Amino acid sequence: MSTPSPSRRVYLDYNSTTPLHPEALEAMLPYLGESFGNPSSAHAAGRKARAGIERARESVAALLGASPQEIFFCSGGTEADNMAIKGAAWNRPQDGNWRIVTSAVEHSAVLKTAAHLSNNGYRLHVAKADEFGVVDVADVAAAVDDRTAVISVMHSNNEVGTIQPVREIAEIAWSRGVLLHTDAVQSAGKVPLDAYELGVDALSISAHKLYGPKGVGALYLRRGVKLHPLLTGGGHERGVRAGTENVPGIIGFGKACEIAAKKMADEAARLSALRDELQRRILAAVPSARLNGHPEKRLPNTLNMRLAPGAAEAVMIRLDLANVAVSAGSACASGAIEPSHVLTALGLSSEEASGSLRFSLGMENTAQDVDYVVETLQKILKGTGTAII
Repeated sequence: MSTPSPSRRVYLDYNSTTPLHPEALEAMLPYLGESFGNPSSAHAAGRKARAGIERARESVAALLGASPQEIFFCSGGTEADNMAIKGAAWNRPQDGNWRIVTSAVEHSAVLKTAAHLSNNGYRLHVAKADEFGVVDVADVAAAVDDRTAVISVMHSNNEVGTIQPVREIAEIAWSRGVLLHTDAVQSAGKVPLDAYELGVDALSISAHKLYGPKGVGALYLRRGVKLHPLLTGGGHERGVRAGTENVPGIIGFGKACEIAAKKMADEAARLSALRDELQRRILAAVPSARLNGHPEKRLPNTLNMRLAPGAAEAVMIRLDLANVAVSAGSACASGAIEPSHVLTALGLSSEEASGSLRFSLGMENTAQDVDYVVETLQKILKGTGTAII
């Protein structure tokens, strides 16, 4: 019996962005209206805005197992990554020959920042990853020397969901006295994060990946760690990040973190069950399909599969016409013709990488969505003929 078309869009691109949680929106509304004060102002309106920011800071810190004094708000994950990597590099003596160590599977916000530094006098080492997307710890260790300014390895991968051995890398950083940064944008709100247990010095997150608003993020900076500021101006965010704070965004961010902390365990169990069922059904319907990434050490909501060599974009468009939203790679590389750098780093050929789709699930997804997506995908692959299968 055919599964009926859903009355709503089946959205399976939560790793790209998430809808704003209604409670986060509700928390923001007063700060978009009557509570418009500048948090740096000493009068009552300013103090009210400041109090809202500090409550949000407590909520973000609680999600990360950190102290509120270690949370610094900014415009998003990209800025937080830049703050950490450039800030650590620029904090070293300007005598050249300092090294940046990162990995081949990082988000472009990290890789392009590291590349920028390498074009301006810094040495760059990009550690390899295995076929599951796990960063090679030994490669990282071999690259670190007494002139290493920063190591930046993500907590989980945005395309395949693989969770990285950050704690092992932290032990390398401790032993060499090197600052360690992790991009945890995809992990926050999906899996438990404890900055102290991870042993990192800096950690980036973004609100719009966990049902908060776009245009706001945070950098966790371990107490006592100093960075050269990326932006200079006033003394906002205790001198770490200049610029008047995005008060409504920060309020919504704090509420989203508060909700995530309460619901994360149950939601992770629910989404991992849906993801596993989607994977099982796709493999049954498309025998040639293969999983990209680690089969176990991955985010509970993320599934990346090789389906149609060289034709993922065509399949994605057909799914979109059938009211299903998925990704053919990183959303930040939208429009790019070249295959995903993450998938090629796993050893996939250009054809295999260009034939892969990412399904990332979230709070609105149901078992009925899985039924519809599998049936629709099967029809698309059969309908496109042997050039795609």
